[in-house]
Amino acid sequence: MTATPTAARVAAVEPGPELTLDQRRRFIRQLTLPGFDEVAQRRLLAARVLVIGAGGLGSIVLPALAAAGVGTIGIVDHDVVEPSNLHRQTIHTAVDVGRLKVESAADRLRALAPEASVVPVAERLTPENAGRMLDSWHLVVDGSDNFETRFLVNDECVRRDVPLVWGAISQWGGQVGSVWRSPEYRDLFPQPPADEDVLTCAIGGVLPAVCAVIGSLMSSEVVSLLTGTGDALLGRIAVYDARRARFRELEYGPTEQPAPDSLPQPQTEENPMTDSITPAELAAMDKEGLQLIDVREPWEVELTAIPGAVNVPLGTIGSAADELDRTAPTVLYCHHGVRSERALQHLTAIGFGNVQHLEGGIDAYSREVDPSLPRY
Repeated sequence: MTATPTAARVAAVEPGPELTLDQRRRFIRQLTLPGFDEVAQRRLLAARVLVIGAGGLGSIVLPALAAAGVGTIGIVDHDVVEPSNLHRQTIHTAVDVGRLKVESAADRLRALAPEASVVPVAERLTPENAGRMLDSWHLVVDGSDNFETRFLVNDECVRRDVPLVWGAISQWGGQVGSVWRSPEYRDLFPQPPADEDVLTCAIGGVLPAVCAVIGSLMSSEVVSLLTGTGDALLGRIAVYDARRARFRELEYGPTEQPAPDSLPQPQTEENPMTDSITPAELAAMDKEGLQLIDVREPWEVELTAIPGAVNVPLGTIGSAADELDRTAPTVLYCHHGVRSERALQHLTAIGFGNVQHLEGGIDAYSREVDPSLPRY
């Protein structure tokens, strides 16, 4: 895989025709920005950007891109507007309830930027149609609300060498990052969590202002990557915590992932893996002599960690096994419990006899045991 393009030095789009007088008048406040010139604006006008999701994040990203002058904007969403959407999905209004979100969003964009080409796609993105949907775009924006779509979009964009801007929100916070070749989203999250371990907006709620903050950052990332006029979040993520009014930035790189044949096969009904422990049970355990191992990536440990844990990323669990105590009681944990279960299977297969993994990972532990631990 080739190296990441140098942020602020590579533009994803070639410039289009010379600006007309009307275009200069419309975008004059943008054209006067230091480092942003007519060539940058011509790149935006020539750009084709696909936005996946017309919900909380899409409601911020879509009008921002249309107003900035992106020439062609695709919108992918199969859902309809519901009353519970309106507090944060501000591209829609009360009269749109029951309409397809792509239709409602497209109407707003056409009113805001009549010269833009808006392409609504009222379909759910799936592995079967992803190849067709993601072809012919200069950049993809992922504002979806599920890990299945995020991994699918990442994989398709990496395969096509198409820049990707992604954002995620939950309750009081959110994250935003960009991918162009390497490192990619899977270097942050090697495996998607189980559905039951994901706290959705419907269950956990979300602050509308978080959508606005993360969506705005995503919009600026799009402009940066399309025009080459800023230092995009390549190999970095921005993390926002609204309750603490705080931003954090974390760097990451390509991570070593265990080869598929280096780990035991997934559990079956004939050979179930039941060596798990709940957050409450871990909290009640005697920590004397306990070997608590965090198998997440180092950047995740910087965000939050259970006190006393030793960081051994999943990709290095095999090479680090000789440095661990095979006889000590051992508890493994990750973000949601997916990676820790794989590490459990591996350690058990090579002779560790007293090892468990934390159900729901540190995310569940912070919800059920220690709310002072930041969540991400």
